[in-house]
Amino acid sequence: MIQGIGAATGVAIGKAFVLPNWEWSMPETQINPVDLAKEFERLYEGIRTSKDEIEYIKREFREVVGPEESSIFDAHLAILDDPVFMSEIRGIIERQYKAAEVAVKEAIDHFVAMFDLLDDEYMKERAVDIKDVGNRLLKHLLGAPEVTLPSDTQPYILVAKELSPSQLAHLNPSYVLGIVTMMGGKTSHSSIMARALGIPLVAGLEAQGDTPIQTGDLLVIDGDSGIVQLQPDEQTLERYKAIRDKQLRKRQQLELLSTVQAVTRDGVALRLSANISSVKELDLALKYGAEGVGLFRTEFLYMDRQSFPTEDEQYEVYKQVAEKAGGGNVVIRTLDIGGDKHLDYFPLPEEMNPFLGYRAIRISLDRKDLFRTQLAAILRASVHGQIKVMLPMISSVEEVLEAKAVLAEVKEDLDRRGISYNAELPVGIMIEVPAAVMIADLLATEVDFFSIGTNDLVQYVLAVDRMNEQIAHMYHPYHPAVLRMIRMTVEAAKSAGIGISVCGELAGDERSLPIWLELGVSDLSMSPQSLLKVKHRTLNTAAAEAREVARRCFSGRRRGENEALLTEFLDRSRLDRSGTEK
Repeated sequence: MIQGIGAATGVAIGKAFVLPNWEWSMPETQINPVDLAKEFERLYEGIRTSKDEIEYIKREFREVVGPEESSIFDAHLAILDDPVFMSEIRGIIERQYKAAEVAVKEAIDHFVAMFDLLDDEYMKERAVDIKDVGNRLLKHLLGAPEVTLPSDTQPYILVAKELSPSQLAHLNPSYVLGIVTMMGGKTSHSSIMARALGIPLVAGLEAQGDTPIQTGDLLVIDGDSGIVQLQPDEQTLERYKAIRDKQLRKRQQLELLSTVQAVTRDGVALRLSANISSVKELDLALKYGAEGVGLFRTEFLYMDRQSFPTEDEQYEVYKQVAEKAGGGNVVIRTLDIGGDKHLDYFPLPEEMNPFLGYRAIRISLDRKDLFRTQLAAILRASVHGQIKVMLPMISSVEEVLEAKAVLAEVKEDLDRRGISYNAELPVGIMIEVPAAVMIADLLATEVDFFSIGTNDLVQYVLAVDRMNEQIAHMYHPYHPAVLRMIRMTVEAAKSAGIGISVCGELAGDERSLPIWLELGVSDLSMSPQSLLKVKHRTLNTAAAEAREVARRCFSGRRRGENEALLTEFLDRSRLDRSGTEK
């Protein structure tokens, strides 16, 4: 048994295919000073080709997992535009008269070595992105072929020292049973992509020393516990086959629930909606029984483009989503860029703390021309379904009033143009910063609904970057402070008689169900992949019992105790009276 890091859930059993290291070595090729211009042209042509290839991979991957996960490749494109990285390459060519491929290799080695010296695991893993981009550029400069994966139809478990996002994007999930990497962890881009593709992954085996896995070896990997069994005995093999088959049966059983309403054993009904970024994601959500769209992340309409989308372009997308959703609500969040989301054609200022800087509603109120265009498209689409508009990252009453004033201006413009719209379009806000919670009673008098964005709320309440592995253990959604913030928000909404929903990751976490039942939150919006498991848990939960557990959490003093209580209740409710899992 080899212990690694469980990075993507699930059990896989199969023969290993060990991917050769994607490494390049080359002589110290010198160039004649008179050929500098030619060498720079080779470099720039390689960059252009690499960018085109990355854009193509991004589009292909987006079709499989949606725009949010495929935006990983934006980081790769940014590296090829990074002035420091490119200046290093150009400097080596210009001052040392080295060939472009030699300069790229030296620059890669320099930056990877620099990242590896950092104590921050998250930053160390970003070195994989630099190597991925650099090796792609080298491949074009050298005219070398890609390292290919097995071409037959026999499924396999892929084993690699490290797996770049580009390589992972080329995998066929039908043939890849699982993945094992010597390096990396839960926050690596490859781990994020594997989770999106539903491929079990165990990472970080390098810490165990040399791992003697050879192509053809029989492996069992457990992406939950991080265990790899090499050449397992018959008893171990049978045990894991039973686990794998049970997971498969459960997935098939869950799909039967798509048309069943989410109601607890004692009759409390919930409305489960989906968080989407595209029409394609909506199709998947509706397949899994979503009752509407609780969060439409519109920023992805602005990506993969050379300019801002027009009013007509946005209108067509919003209209399509509203019509597909039938009579279900469609909550459209206005543009939320900044932080970790950037547009190539809209440069944002360099900031020490971009998540606390120029982003979301702050950009919309600063660039009212962009805001008006989006609001006009939303209003026009509002006659085609139950559309609502939602403002992100609100922290003051003034922001709400200013946004509503812009909305009023847009309505007047549509009146002049003779275009119909829903004059009573509901306006809501995301509650995701502590300031909004503390003045929730004031904000509630100005809007029609709240939606709690738990991802950012937890991050801002606890001052913890959840993507930073050194402190990721401190990102704790059941911290007493977080639970109190959520309760304050719900109470303010109910006192004002406005709608309240949850659209962050906690909505899709089965353990959180007692919290929502105790608070009386019946609208939950989550990723399409979470809909069926939350519905299954709801159907097998008694609201009265769940509320008692939640009350104990709200009076708890320690974050770990709260999580233990909720996890224990989840495990207990999974079992029927005979002691077998439901």
